[in-house]
Amino acid sequence: MKPRLLPALRSPWPLWQEALAGLALGGLHAQAFAPAVLWWLQLACVAGLAWRCAQLANRRAAAVLGWSFGTGWLVGGVWWLFISMHTYGHLPAWLAALAVLLLAGFLALYLAAALALFVRLRSGRPWRDAALFAALWLLAELARGLIFTGFPWVAAGYAHTEGPLQWLAPWVGVYGMGAAAAWLSVLFATPGWRGRSAVAGVLGVLALLPVVPFTQPTGTLSLSLIQGNVPQDEKFSADHLPDTLVWHGRTLLAARGDLVVGPETVIPLLPDQLPPDYWEMLVQHFQRGGTAALLGVPLGSFQAGYTNSAVGLSRDNPSATEVYRYDKHHLVPFGEFIPFGFRWFVDLMQMPLGDFNRGILNAPSFTVKGERVAPNICYEDLFGEELAARFVDAARAPTVFANLSNIAWFGESVAVDQHLQISRLRALEFQVPMIRATNTGATVVIDRTGRVTHALPPHTRGVLEAQVQGASGVTPYAWWAGRLALWPLAALAAAVVAWAWRAGRRAPGAP
Repeated sequence: MKPRLLPALRSPWPLWQEALAGLALGGLHAQAFAPAVLWWLQLACVAGLAWRCAQLANRRAAAVLGWSFGTGWLVGGVWWLFISMHTYGHLPAWLAALAVLLLAGFLALYLAAALALFVRLRSGRPWRDAALFAALWLLAELARGLIFTGFPWVAAGYAHTEGPLQWLAPWVGVYGMGAAAAWLSVLFATPGWRGRSAVAGVLGVLALLPVVPFTQPTGTLSLSLIQGNVPQDEKFSADHLPDTLVWHGRTLLAARGDLVVGPETVIPLLPDQLPPDYWEMLVQHFQRGGTAALLGVPLGSFQAGYTNSAVGLSRDNPSATEVYRYDKHHLVPFGEFIPFGFRWFVDLMQMPLGDFNRGILNAPSFTVKGERVAPNICYEDLFGEELAARFVDAARAPTVFANLSNIAWFGESVAVDQHLQISRLRALEFQVPMIRATNTGATVVIDRTGRVTHALPPHTRGVLEAQVQGASGVTPYAWWAGRLALWPLAALAAAVVAWAWRAGRRAPGAP
């Protein structure tokens, strides 16, 4: 007799116990991500979720299990949002905590719907059900990463920046890795030895396979990456701003090498708001010397609107008004634009927030000694499918990514380690190095294999002197995601779900 993953038993647990089990398992799942990358724990937690699902015949119970697992996962992964809203936004603690819980609970609805549909369509055949579970898991993660501009933080694939599944990154990206992990987890939860033997075999083969090199090394740049470590409550303060400008100005002028990079809003004022000659001094310094600079700075005017931007300064700039400019494309809800109907919530917080203009998707790179340095600002590096658009024209494709961030909003929390983990996976997907210049951390150099080669301790002030070797080429993920975004993954998952539904309709005794 074939083992049946899903025997369609009635759950002996009341719904509140189902919810507690899901919360506990989801909270444990959140620990699989940074600072410790525990890929095996991620697989084990999803296997536990699949095993518990095997006991359920009720779609309502499955939805409760999925919702509670997702809520525990997200609260455990993004609890640091509380710091930005309470410590710096001055929301009452209870309201900030409620906001985090409501966000996690809302995003967990996608997983709740996925598990409910899984219980409805499962066949009891382990291999078919594993494919169905992986497809629904993938659709739930895609929904979280895309709908309402997306919030894919701690997506399942990020737990596999290390371990056997990182081999898949340049082929299918973070969402494909998460789906593969879900498939393996369900097979492991199947009673009997066949499924577990298959999982062990797949993981063993992937661990032994060499990573295919789709990109080739290009030139080497010497770097100075600035980390000012300015507390968020001092960044825009009139009492501290002069000292901040003086330190960053002196540090920028003293930097040597090929490229100096300052973090997001390293210059926190518009150029015409700066002290007399400050901006012109920086522009002229980098126009005359052999060092180029990439600096985070707000740009715009009241009439034209404002942008969160990066400005490139080098000898190629003919004047202070004709410089390289990158405007952030993927804006942060509530931080850089206010979603419809939420003005009241933003008004409760004492933060310098507003509506910014959006930059173009396929922005050109900043050329430094033949290397094409492609900026991305803050959490733009969560959206690999958007970075992939820059690889459609291979001749203009980035050879180095540069992430400029300021996550001082979240204090000395795990958000720093999680953001580093995200950047490492982008390097694995594109096999292109990522340099990170941040206000409080993590200021690092990541090579094209996802390995951190140079790093500054977080939450310290300093300059990271390092080197980075560029890489030229296009991975399979960069090729298809650049042209089709995430639609191939969504279409494949939908096709598997449709196949499972049709197979269930044809089965004997099907309604």
